[in-house]
Amino acid sequence: MRRCARPLLFAATALVVGAFGKAHAVANGYDFTSSPRLAWSAAYVGLLVLAAYAVGLPELARTRRSAFLLTVTSTLAASIGISLIQLVTGAALLPRFVVLLTPPALVPVYLLAAALAADGRQRDERRDRLVLVTSAGEAAELADGLATAAERPAVVAAVIDPAQATSPDPRQRPLLSLVEQVGATAVVLDRHAQADDSVVAQAATLHESGVRVRTLSLCYDEWLGKLPISELERVSLMFDIGEIHRARYGRLKRVMDLAAGAAAAVALVLATPVVVVGNRLANRGPLLYRQARVGKNGRVFQIYKFRTMAPDGRVSDWTAEDDPRITPFGRWLRRAHVDELPQAVNILRGDLSIVGPRPEQPHYVDELRAKIPFYNLRHLVRPGLTGWAQVKYRYGASEADALEKLQYEFYYLRHQSLTLDLRILGRTLRHVTGRAGR
Repeated sequence: MRRCARPLLFAATALVVGAFGKAHAVANGYDFTSSPRLAWSAAYVGLLVLAAYAVGLPELARTRRSAFLLTVTSTLAASIGISLIQLVTGAALLPRFVVLLTPPALVPVYLLAAALAADGRQRDERRDRLVLVTSAGEAAELADGLATAAERPAVVAAVIDPAQATSPDPRQRPLLSLVEQVGATAVVLDRHAQADDSVVAQAATLHESGVRVRTLSLCYDEWLGKLPISELERVSLMFDIGEIHRARYGRLKRVMDLAAGAAAAVALVLATPVVVVGNRLANRGPLLYRQARVGKNGRVFQIYKFRTMAPDGRVSDWTAEDDPRITPFGRWLRRAHVDELPQAVNILRGDLSIVGPRPEQPHYVDELRAKIPFYNLRHLVRPGLTGWAQVKYRYGASEADALEKLQYEFYYLRHQSLTLDLRILGRTLRHVTGRAGR
């Protein structure tokens, strides 16, 4: 049912807008399919779907009240958006009949899609019950990740140390007994468990009976969308990287970057006069902030942003999300993400991609590279304006945060593709609108 929720929302949106458009055409005696209004109807469908995704529909609505409020918000936002486009162009691109009647008509369908997603989420949570064959510390970290940032819902049904799961007597099978006792659907083996013949033999029996068996690395990958710290060095060479091993992907991604960079450059030109005036009034100092960052293959480049902090010359501190150096106008620039617009220049020059690991300052890279031997792998691809770590993890302000984000960045390297890039862009949109999540 959960898989049907999003296709239902998309299909119903297209059907309702198309039906209203056709009805208006029949009533007024023109051919809807050969009219320019067909294309604008498709644009209206796109706005409705984009607005629904941005607010978190259908997956993130936890209650009926929340689903109703999100539905009203998204449909009204889309109708206002298409109305503003008509106002700016000075043309009746779509009949008011279509624009005004579509939102109320979509409310019951969107609520149904949200209900299907919620039901599927509950079923998933009941279905995936994990038995972890690992240490207590590793199990606690994995359980915390499942509770706070799971890609797929699951619960830890039981934990057993590899030493307790093994047995020299083939008639005594503690792992099998535990799985049966808690009704587990999957078993996760860390590297010590994988090296124990007795544990592997029990896992093989469980696999034959329908219980899924995963390594710790695959468990993190599948349920959390990252790779565990303990496994990073072992798996750092065990996967292909899209930009390196798939030339077609790399070229297509660069074309998309150029298109997005050109659009951002237009927004930059429009926003610059506003920022100039704001700086004069409430943010005295240079317009732009420049900083050295490490890019693809370790090349250092200058990243550009609209300045958001008081110019005090300090560049060596980790920047906190609530940094006291941020001016009131700078805070607004950050919240509206206007401060990022000058990076359109970096994208067009090839310093940045739209999606990729976030570039760090050279001295931080030197520190982290000295402490983490495989850290430099992240520099094999072009860094990004947004990335998997940014949408999955909170604002990073320490070396510990950098290490945590690296686990997500390795996941991105492992699965780099246009599909994942689009997922990241969608989640970035949700973060911008304040509706973070899947």
